[in-house]
Amino acid sequence: MAKIIDGKKIAAEIRNNLKEEILGLSKKIGRGPCLAAIWVGEYQASNTYIKAKARACEEIGMHFRLYHLQEDISLSEILSLIKKLNEDSEVDGILVQLPLPSHLEKNRIIEVISPKKDVDGFHPYNLGRLMVGEPTFIPCTPAGILEILRQEDIPTEGAEVVILGRSDIVGKPLANLLLQKKIANATVTICHTGTKDLYLHTRRADILIVATGKPKMIGKDMIKEGTIIIDVGIHRLPEGLCGDVDFLDVKEKAAAITPVPGGVGPMTVAMLLKNTVKAYKQNFHIQYDNEDF
Repeated sequence: MAKIIDGKKIAAEIRNNLKEEILGLSKKIGRGPCLAAIWVGEYQASNTYIKAKARACEEIGMHFRLYHLQEDISLSEILSLIKKLNEDSEVDGILVQLPLPSHLEKNRIIEVISPKKDVDGFHPYNLGRLMVGEPTFIPCTPAGILEILRQEDIPTEGAEVVILGRSDIVGKPLANLLLQKKIANATVTICHTGTKDLYLHTRRADILIVATGKPKMIGKDMIKEGTIIIDVGIHRLPEGLCGDVDFLDVKEKAAAITPVPGGVGPMTVAMLLKNTVKAYKQNFHIQYDNEDF
């Protein structure tokens, strides 16, 4: 029977630590950290994520500004808003909620965000620093997964880690981080739509990280006994929420697994808060302890 990894509990501990830190810093600085979020359109899942981020900010004493824009907003208008937020000394972090409407170029928008306020860690400058082993802001979901592995004392040194999915948000940065000697020093394989024998790779994984966007794609026949499973996906089916892994099917065979909901999701939000506090401290030239990664 797999151990159920409680991402909500780990995330709550991180939020409590940040709350105490913000309380002390805001007395010295005169204000707490501020996160500005841009949401375009009415995509329902984005609404859910924005509300979760707003609640988390409120809980720890972080100011949250929401800019909810009409779906037909022009590229020039959204770029102008981001430039104003870049120049706003009261804003420490900026995030653009994805996905965006099809007429807006995601890369153009992300590249306009100041790297110093890019708390999602998506700017090419920050991704480049991550690539050479000197990250400033680690993308939030990969950072959350690393924190889960660390908190659960899951050994990564030389481990066979298989990642399903090569997105710029999860798969690619996570693979790079896990390869780095001072972070994980793992042996990493990325599988994708061009992978010829998926079963060959998933069955040899010591740690299997699934971010495919396909509900219940991974069953017990695709893993070996004692695998650690990190399920990044979340889907709303008629019977309720589920991940990319068939939880009920694999739980008797895996050693540990993150549930959906309550696994990676809360950790992603917690890492966003952590990145914003880091940006806030850098804004006021306060030394940041980056010993975790």
